[in-house]
Amino acid sequence: MFSLFYGLWNYMFSKTEFHVLILGVDKAGKTTLLEKLKSLFSKLEGLPPDRIVPTVGLNIGRVEASNAKLVFWDLGGQIGLRTIWEKYYEEAHAIVYVIDAGCPSSFEDSKSALGKVLRHEDLQGAPLLILANKQDLPGAVSTEELARYLDLKELNERLHMFEAVSAYNGITQNGNQICYRLVSGCDGKK
Repeated sequence: MFSLFYGLWNYMFSKTEFHVLILGVDKAGKTTLLEKLKSLFSKLEGLPPDRIVPTVGLNIGRVEASNAKLVFWDLGGQIGLRTIWEKYYEEAHAIVYVIDAGCPSSFEDSKSALGKVLRHEDLQGAPLLILANKQDLPGAVSTEELARYLDLKELNERLHMFEAVSAYNGITQNGNQICYRLVSGCDGKK
């Protein structure tokens, strides 16, 4: 009898857990984004931006938002670390791909890395959120310019969205929207 009530309680009150990859080339602002999301949605204070160092391996952040539990996996973006990305694809429900919109010299590398991610069979059906980060910097390109540059034909059938953000000082404005879009799109994978 206990197991019946426990099952009913669990069904009614538990939140679905989704695994979200945060990917992008080095220095795009992935860890800053994760730390800001942790500050917004949990009781934990994220690291201040001046204390963040390049990720070697993996950072994990857990937040509750949009009636779901989101487990963010922030993976290092240096060329030598990108080989570990594939180890997380199978369990991922969504992808946040961060691009430094203030550094056009990194766009070609970002485009190439994103193309490899999108072609991987384990990520088919996973929604994609591309963040044009560092919008607070002078000369940062808009999401429209970035979308034209990336020219990703692989996105035609995939649920995707481009969003302009500043993880450093502006994520509070659209953090809720980012999490809501991720949760609403996660049902397409798995």
